Amino acid sequence: MSCFCTQIDSLDTLALLGDREQFTTSVEWIGKNIRFDINKTVSIFETTIRILGGLLSAHLIASDYNTGMRIPSYDDELLHLAEDLARRMLPAFDTPTGIPFGSVNLMHGVDENESKITSTAGGGTLTLEFGVLSRLTNDPIFEQVTKNAVRGLWARRSRINLVGAHIDVFSGEWTQKDAGIGTSIDSFYEYLLKAYLLFGDEEYLFIFQEAYRAAMVYLYNDPWYVEVNMNSAALVWPLFNSLQAFWPGLQVLAGDIEPAIRTHAAFFSVWKRYGFTPEGFNLATFNVQQGQKSYPLRPELIESTYWLYKATRNPSYLDAGRDMLASLQYAARCTCGYCHISDVEFHQQEDHMESFFLAETVKYLWLLFDLAAGPDNLVENGPYKYIFSTEGHLIPTTPQISLASENCSYLGAYCRSGKLVQETYSSDIVNDFRGTNYSFSGTAATNFFSSPAFHKSPSSGLIKGFCPGLTHGQRYGISYIDSVDNNDAESARTTNVDDEAQNSPVFVNHSSDSQPSDSVENPDNSNYHELMENQRVPQLKIETRETVDEERPRDN
Repeated sequence: MSCFCTQIDSLDTLALLGDREQFTTSVEWIGKNIRFDINKTVSIFETTIRILGGLLSAHLIASDYNTGMRIPSYDDELLHLAEDLARRMLPAFDTPTGIPFGSVNLMHGVDENESKITSTAGGGTLTLEFGVLSRLTNDPIFEQVTKNAVRGLWARRSRINLVGAHIDVFSGEWTQKDAGIGTSIDSFYEYLLKAYLLFGDEEYLFIFQEAYRAAMVYLYNDPWYVEVNMNSAALVWPLFNSLQAFWPGLQVLAGDIEPAIRTHAAFFSVWKRYGFTPEGFNLATFNVQQGQKSYPLRPELIESTYWLYKATRNPSYLDAGRDMLASLQYAARCTCGYCHISDVEFHQQEDHMESFFLAETVKYLWLLFDLAAGPDNLVENGPYKYIFSTEGHLIPTTPQISLASENCSYLGAYCRSGKLVQETYSSDIVNDFRGTNYSFSGTAATNFFSSPAFHKSPSSGLIKGFCPGLTHGQRYGISYIDSVDNNDAESARTTNVDDEAQNSPVFVNHSSDSQPSDSVENPDNSNYHELMENQRVPQLKIETRETVDEERPRDN
């Protein structure tokens, strides 16, 4: 599959760039030549986000006149391929927990010797692609199995609402209890929020609220994030890994801008030190982690830079984008494309280019600078607002996908409640999803934050964050499955967390009478501009973020 993975993964990048000829040629070739009835064992996670997501995104563009890239000869070939591929992956979900195996053979199903261990991200980052497929084919099975997988993972969370990195899909026991926002877990958080934004399913939002709050209490060591034991919150690993760099972008989407700004500045300081972000950077020694010196052209920091510029319009993010582009051009450019950097300290090249470089890295860089130049592209000026998958694929919030009866968050949605009142307000990022230029006057879009399930906090402008009366488990009947060690459970129960941290809201938005912060909007007065110019990497202050008593046990 690797021979055509890059072509499928980058289809919507061609459409975004307006290259109609190459987009048409690629779609037609794939429709005629690609088949999935092959004796090949593939990763459920990678195949879903790269191949299934690429096919669905390109289908939605090629079949819609409103995108300006409609292919007259196109007859849903990519959709048929996507459905066939997804059905071949369905046997992986046949487990006692509902959490899928990590791999499946496209012809023979799950091998009898297949590992029963999978990652949290691998089981919890399938909802967007499978959910979209269900809505395009009117077959609920795809959405159902991926939602069950998320429920299976979340039901096995710890008592402090953290999840581990790897789990046994048969027993439901965690085989790696390290909790973090990076490797093996990252996109689990991402798809909780994005599934709510795309489908309007409040269950995803409730899970995200509880998971996000726990991450900010136990993992956040301002401005860094560390890995801790999921049961006791004992520090396991003070490491910045490059996959964490998506987090500020997710915070922007959730509206939690201030910590996103500080964390992005810290992450970018690592890039400025080496010219790239290594796979691992040790926060105790402030050196590259041994064995994790490579930079495989990852997009996460560039992605967060794009979202923060979109939210703040601070030109410092353009400076950051320019620096990252220069690094790629001068150190990663090679004969047939762009090469992995095998050692960020010496900029040694490796002859390999992952498909996500064209699907994400290039896409987010182009969107960043096009936005600054006066955007004229499908994302910023197209007929729909788009949700980006974890692979950077464009998923439009059309009525067919974001059902009006369930979700009124997209511009122009028809809402049956009949209770919408026109409002005018300003926003940092919520209007990025709904309107343009960060101010919006309308009716349908305001319903996104006006659900009776949420309330307005008196301490801020327009803040939505948590269910006022019921936990996620109480509302949806998903019980906590106790699988923690007695010592860890006792330690977690003695955790002292201040009330403000416990009740941290998720969605933050300025009220209409509030003024934007000078530190964000005005580059001349921006302390972030100073952070961006500071070459020093911010020190990790572990002693200020202890969340459990000092006598807690630690896992070996």
